[in-house]
Amino acid sequence: LFPYTTLFRSIITFLVVILRYGFNVGSIALQESISYFHAFIFMLGAAYTLKHDGHVRVDIFYRKMSKTKKAWIDLLGTVLLLFPVCLFIFISSWDYVFTSWRLFEESAEAGGLAYVYILKTALLIMPILLLLQGTALALRNLLIIKETKDHNHG
Repeated sequence: LFPYTTLFRSIITFLVVILRYGFNVGSIALQESISYFHAFIFMLGAAYTLKHDGHVRVDIFYRKMSKTKKAWIDLLGTVLLLFPVCLFIFISSWDYVFTSWRLFEESAEAGGLAYVYILKTALLIMPILLLLQGTALALRNLLIIKETKDHNHG
């Protein structure tokens, strides 16, 4: 889904440029849709990227570690960093998003998109998806640690 979303965003960007500079036609809604796609790609794609270990990591020491040590670092990073940050984002965004939904917030620009409240909802969906993926990673790392412990004691 995300590769197609990225392609679609690129096509819209190309269309906006052609319309604007080739035909002197502007569309606020099209321009705003680029920001919407950009936000959805990055915010909703964060958990997918986490699943595939695609986030930037400084692995000077990590890459040389055993599978068990990597599992410990990943587990502690998930529990001590990822989970608190996700909870903070969710809690601090709740009123902001709820207010936007209550007002069915629209763009402040004439001719803009009428779905700002849907865009802001990504602020709640992103940490939920990251928490779910983080839970899966934490459980996987616990299994790795347990298997190593069982193997060494068995």
